[in-house]
Amino acid sequence: MQDQINIMHAITLTLISTRLHVLTVCDGVSGSHTQRRYQLKNLSWKSMDTAVDGKESQGQEVAQEENPKSCELEYGSYCLWSVEHKEEMKDAIVKRLKDQLFMARAHYPSIAKLKHQERFTRELKQHIQEHERMLSDTIADADLPQFFAEKLEKMEGTIERIKSCEVGCSNVERKLRQLLDLTEDEAYFHTRQSAFLYHLGVQTMPKTHHCLSMRLTVEYFKSASPQRELLNKQKFEDPAFYHYVMFSRNVLAASTTINSTAMNSKDSGSIVFHVFTDTQNFYAMKHWFDRNSYLDANVHVTNIEDHNKLSKDVESLERQQLWPTEEFRVTFHNHSQPLRRQMKTEYISVFGHSHFLLPDLLPSLNRVVVLDDDMIVQKDLSSLWNLNMGDKVIGAVQFCGVRLGQLKAYVEENNFDADSCVWFSGLNVIELEKWRDLGITSLHDQSLQKDSSVSHRLEALPRGLLAFQDLIYPLKGSWVQSGLGYDYGISRIDIEKAATLHYNGVMKPWLDLAIHDYKSYWRKYMTNGERFMAECNIH
Repeated sequence: MQDQINIMHAITLTLISTRLHVLTVCDGVSGSHTQRRYQLKNLSWKSMDTAVDGKESQGQEVAQEENPKSCELEYGSYCLWSVEHKEEMKDAIVKRLKDQLFMARAHYPSIAKLKHQERFTRELKQHIQEHERMLSDTIADADLPQFFAEKLEKMEGTIERIKSCEVGCSNVERKLRQLLDLTEDEAYFHTRQSAFLYHLGVQTMPKTHHCLSMRLTVEYFKSASPQRELLNKQKFEDPAFYHYVMFSRNVLAASTTINSTAMNSKDSGSIVFHVFTDTQNFYAMKHWFDRNSYLDANVHVTNIEDHNKLSKDVESLERQQLWPTEEFRVTFHNHSQPLRRQMKTEYISVFGHSHFLLPDLLPSLNRVVVLDDDMIVQKDLSSLWNLNMGDKVIGAVQFCGVRLGQLKAYVEENNFDADSCVWFSGLNVIELEKWRDLGITSLHDQSLQKDSSVSHRLEALPRGLLAFQDLIYPLKGSWVQSGLGYDYGISRIDIEKAATLHYNGVMKPWLDLAIHDYKSYWRKYMTNGERFMAECNIH
């Protein structure tokens, strides 16, 4: 997948960089040779800025030079990634040869119509054919034959001779515009295709991770499990311990988050991790955490689908499945910024539907801390258990760069405070007793049943944001540094002083497409010395 994206990206850059020179031609009026310069339209992406209400801006293409955000709005993080991975030009001579070919093709029909220019017409046609043969299998300068310099010089002289001929300017211009439009359309197509491959790459489990999960699953059934969980069963239900919760399908991601939490804890023996996964990944998770230890921390793996099948409160087959944290890329108007920067794009992570089962999944517990599997913990989190949250249910870092009113297109209800800040999942302190007393899960289920035609995933954004209105306890911003999965502009100082790092966005740290500058913070806590990782080529 990575190779396909790189190839498509290289093709796109080649097409975008193809230059059609501004021509100086004769106007041919009354035998005069008055020079006229034809400025062709710029190569720019045909981008329609899409507002948050889903309506397209009326009527006009936005050139990339006029609105530098247009590419990011249309293609998301692909544009940021493509800039970071822009390769050094290795086809400068090839581009020059193509320019000559375009020029010769554009003039050939007009030259062929001139009287007493039969010999020159044959010569021009021959040069065109030689250029076509030379460029047919050529991508980079290194592919060119040794005699390319001779052909380039001959064509240059031919083009200079063309300029002395009286040809119809309108015919040449029309031909050049046809070539330009064709090139522009082809570049636009390849950009869309490479962006699609990019998004497919970030949404698909890498084959190395799939290999790891399969090997662990097979090994689980081949070998006798030490059943470490049975020895610590009492700890899993003891409120005196620090209980962390995670919903995940990714073995390596969950392991790294747990490892970072244990390594930075003052007392890892007081930590209990509850990992909820699905049937497909349960045995891999189970075997991994039986094989690996994290200082003195305890890890309990549960197949949430088995639990949901036995629960009377979860009757829907769809809701019996694992629904972890959901992420949404939202675009909206930001009128406080200058006109060129009014369109804003953010990634918002919210609770999935499985989070609303927490009171039933952990009936003996009160306070828990929920971590997403794209988090890295850098400091001790034990002080979160000493917070006095009053009558609030969830402690979360609020992001006031986005207000609920700006997301009104995503939230059909009108009964909410438009000035309220959005809160993110990632690191959340939850009071389960207050949750049960207020019946939040029942209210959430009732709101879902009102419109059964909408998919559970699409409902996650409005329901997740509105279910806890007036029940959010704001954590200090230093607890979480978010945006490491899409924002290239986070400083090293801000990263290192944060208690946790949240890789929200599509550039997850375990992907080849991750932001390079942020990868080291995640890799620092990867499990080392695991033979299945080496066998599956995970480094």
